[in-house]
Amino acid sequence: MAVWDDVVGQDRVTAQLAAAARDADAFITAQHAGAGTGPGEQPASQPSADRSGASQMTHAWLFTGPPGSGRSTAARAFAAALQCVSPDRALGGAPGCGFCDGCHTSLVGTHADVEIVRTDLLSIGVKETRDLVRRSSLSPAGGRWQVIVLEDADRLTEGAGNVLLKAVEEPAPRTVWLLCAPSVEDVLPTIRSRCRHLSLRTPPVGAVADVLVRRDGIEPEAADRAARATQGHIGRARRLATDERARARRAAVLKLPLRVDDIGGCLKAAQELIDAAGEDAKQVAEDVDTKETEELRAALGAAAGTGGRLPRGTAGAMKELQDKQKRRSTRTQRDSLDLALVDLTGFYRDVLALQMGASVPLANDEVRDSIHRIATVSTPERTLRRIEAVIACREALDRNVAPLLAVEAMTAALRAG
Repeated sequence: MAVWDDVVGQDRVTAQLAAAARDADAFITAQHAGAGTGPGEQPASQPSADRSGASQMTHAWLFTGPPGSGRSTAARAFAAALQCVSPDRALGGAPGCGFCDGCHTSLVGTHADVEIVRTDLLSIGVKETRDLVRRSSLSPAGGRWQVIVLEDADRLTEGAGNVLLKAVEEPAPRTVWLLCAPSVEDVLPTIRSRCRHLSLRTPPVGAVADVLVRRDGIEPEAADRAARATQGHIGRARRLATDERARARRAAVLKLPLRVDDIGGCLKAAQELIDAAGEDAKQVAEDVDTKETEELRAALGAAAGTGGRLPRGTAGAMKELQDKQKRRSTRTQRDSLDLALVDLTGFYRDVLALQMGASVPLANDEVRDSIHRIATVSTPERTLRRIEAVIACREALDRNVAPLLAVEAMTAALRAG
C-alpha cells in the first residue's frame, strides 16, 4: 500500500507531492553518487526548479483545507515519501512504497528524522518554536531529509511565527518544513510567501465511506451513514462510526432545535451543551492528567511509596504541568462545543435544503421527521438567520466569550428565528 492511499479524494495534491518526492529522491541520489557524500553529510543546496515548477522540490510547504480534509495525513505521507528507502526506486519505482523502514517509521511517528508537532493547547509559543528551529538546523541522523511536520501552524502566536520565519527563510540544506493550517489567512503572510501552497478540498462522502470500510473494517452501511452525517470529515466520520458515546452526543444535539420553544427551554438546552462539553474535558483529564502527574512526580523523586513530598525547588515544574493541563481542558471543552455547533449547522442546512426543494441528500437522514417539522413551520429566511446565529456563536467562542453566555445567546436567537 503506497503512502498516498490514505490521502482521500486529493488526486491533484498527491500528484504534486509524488512528483516532488521523485525530484527529492533524484537529488539525494545524485548528491551521494556524484559528490561521494555519505548519508549523514550535507549536500550543497536544495533541488532546483524545472521550467514548469510542477514537480519542483522545495524546503517549505503549506497544506491548507477545511477541517477533515486530511491536511496532516497528506503532510505525513509526503514526509514518508521523502524518507523512502525502497530498493524499487533504483528500478524506476516511485518513492513512498509504504512498506520500507523509512515509510513505516515516518507514518507511525518513530522516524528519527521526522518530527511531528501537534498540540492540544490553545496556542504554540515561542519556547516550543525555538526548540523546533534548533531541531531543524541539525543534519539528518540517518534518513534522507530532516522533516518537521507542524500540524497546527494556525496556533502559532505572533512571536512564535516570527521565530519560525527565520528558519523558513534560511533553511538547512536538507531540512523540509511541512506546515498545516485551515487557510492561508491563518499563517503569517511572511511565512506563507516562502512556502509552496497546496489547497486540499473536502473529500467526497463516498471516498470517506470507502476508506472507513477499507482501513477500519467498518460495515459499509455504518460507514456511509457516518460519512454522510459528517459531510466528508474523515476524523469525525471515523469517531462517529466507532464511538457509541459520540453517536449519543450527536443525537442529543440534533434534538435541540425542537427544545427552544420558550426561554426556559433555551436556557436548559444551553446548559446541557456546556455540561456535555465539560464532561468531555473531564474524561480527557481522567485519561491523561493523572498519568502525566504521576510520571512527573516519579521523575522528580516523589513517586508513590516514597513519602509523596516533592523535593525542594521542584514545585515550579508541577505548577507548570498543572497550568498546561488547565489550558488543555479549556481547549478540549471548546473543541467539543464547536463540534456540537457544527452538527447543529448541519441540521439547519438540511432544513434549508427541504425548504428550497434542493435535490441533495440529507446529512441527518435519521432525524428526517424533525427536519421536516422545522422546515414546515418556518421559512428559508428564518433558517438562514438561525444558521447565522450558530456561526456567530462559534465566532464568539473564538474571541473568548464566556461559553455559557455565547450558547445562551445562540439558543435565544434560534427560538426567535
